[in-house]
Amino acid sequence: MPTYRAPLEDMRFVLHELIGSAQLAALPGYEDATPDMLDAVMDEASTLCEEVLFPLNQSGDAEGCRFENGEVQTPDGFIAAYRTFVEGGWPGLASAPEWGGQGLPLTLRFVVDEMMCSANLSFGMYPGLSHGAYIAILHHGSEELQRRFLPKLVDGSWSGTMCLTEAHAGTDLGILTTRAEPAGDGAYRITGSKIFITAGEHDLTSNIIHLVLARLPDAPDGTRGISMFVVPKFLPTEEGESGTRNAVACGSIEHKMGIKASPTCVINFDGATGWLVGEPHKGMRAMFTMMNEERLAVGMQGLGVAETAYQNAVAYARDRVQGRAPGGPVAPDQRADPIIAHPDVRRNLLLVRSFTEGARALSYWIGLHVDVAERHPDPATREAAADLVALMTPIVKAHFTDLGFESCNHALQVFGGHGYIREYGVEQFVRDARIGMIYEGTNGVQALDLVGRKLPAEGGRLVKRYFARVAALLEATKDDEQTRDIAAGLGRAFAKLQSSTMSIAQRGMQDPAEAAAVATDYLRLFGLVAIGHMWLWMAQTAAARLPDAADRATFYETKLRTARFYSTKVLPQATALGHAIEAGGASINDYTPELF
Repeated sequence: MPTYRAPLEDMRFVLHELIGSAQLAALPGYEDATPDMLDAVMDEASTLCEEVLFPLNQSGDAEGCRFENGEVQTPDGFIAAYRTFVEGGWPGLASAPEWGGQGLPLTLRFVVDEMMCSANLSFGMYPGLSHGAYIAILHHGSEELQRRFLPKLVDGSWSGTMCLTEAHAGTDLGILTTRAEPAGDGAYRITGSKIFITAGEHDLTSNIIHLVLARLPDAPDGTRGISMFVVPKFLPTEEGESGTRNAVACGSIEHKMGIKASPTCVINFDGATGWLVGEPHKGMRAMFTMMNEERLAVGMQGLGVAETAYQNAVAYARDRVQGRAPGGPVAPDQRADPIIAHPDVRRNLLLVRSFTEGARALSYWIGLHVDVAERHPDPATREAAADLVALMTPIVKAHFTDLGFESCNHALQVFGGHGYIREYGVEQFVRDARIGMIYEGTNGVQALDLVGRKLPAEGGRLVKRYFARVAALLEATKDDEQTRDIAAGLGRAFAKLQSSTMSIAQRGMQDPAEAAAVATDYLRLFGLVAIGHMWLWMAQTAAARLPDAADRATFYETKLRTARFYSTKVLPQATALGHAIEAGGASINDYTPELF
């Protein structure tokens, strides 16, 4: 049976010692978010995830959701677990107090999201989409819509969805056909069918609030003609409760590879009552407010599942005995050595560990900048923080889910044949992790966003600012005896990223297809350097604390050793990626469709 324990020591190292969580309490509205308070919340979250959510992960996968007579039943235990989740106030953790939330930093939400994704990814899908709906209505809804829907989303009694995709319109939302006809009373009648709707129907909440993209009768073609509407399953009463049933129905649920305890639904709207969110034909703006929030959350899914896979692979590698270590027996009193004594097993484990700890540092750092961008009193500081978040969003989403899936495969490899069967649970982690590379914009789309939008944005300001941060850290660590070898590895990879950035910028101006053909390689290179940046920073922090570490010396020494592994065994991939980028896109673009 698999196990999970929240890696609280490492989480606290990143929050308090690396990124400096004390600065959160200096932001307006976050005065109570002291390190001690953050620790207390993390302790409670770990208990919830370890004792309530994780025990349902394997059984929920085996049972799945049931669809009968237009209704979805979640697996056994999910209703009780959701009730516990709501009673603990977790749905409103980072929501505004004026709507019933606790008003805690979004940085803390990143931490709790990681734990939930590690413990039970399927369960985390329900409140995850609800928070996205809250964000969209908060930023774009009228005061009336906010009053009607936000308190229920924040307290968790109602849940939310995002209804974008149609059978013929996935990435290309400009060709969607769902219609919105004015009803004459300020409302609209929504007609159409949406697919792949996460938690579009379930039995955890008394109402489900769908945010739906549709076209008004006078809508221009393409994405410029899309509007967003809030369409509840049950129409709210004047008292704010669930009233009569709206013309919204679940047509079916998908039979999926993974996340089986989360229903993926076909939702049909047959003249359903809805209300406009934001301005007519400006739905894409509201959608991206929600989508960018969800893309960062999906990146946390890749990290979360990889962490659980790692923990279980390490435990198995310590217990399983096979063969003798190449350097001689390490357990001469046993018939064979634990497989963790074999270098290739440790290589697999280190690939996963160096990703999870590096990704944790990068994600919490980005979470901190989300809070700074929203609340810092200085406009220039807010702008710089927002630039970093915008640049890193496609990298967190794509790189974390790519490597999260790869990490689960590495963990499965440690188990050998036992990993391929259900008993040990690691095959579920592989299946669950795979979806992250697809939804909320495929990772290929994230790469196109990075090279097509983020690199040229504001005359290259976003990437220049980030490169300056990396260069400053390299300069500060190049002569330090304990970190200069790690800095050297990052320096070589960073130089390759810089030259590749110039290459893409020059070629992309002449031919967009050139940049598009190497975009995925470029995002991978950028992601490797971004995590390498975190590893050098963590190594610098660990080295500074090591002389006075006392009982934490092993922790800091392990940080330094993991940083060296990443620098010497992972970052060299940058050279090959750089060569592929510099080769350009001719070998792809000249291979025309008719040749397949």
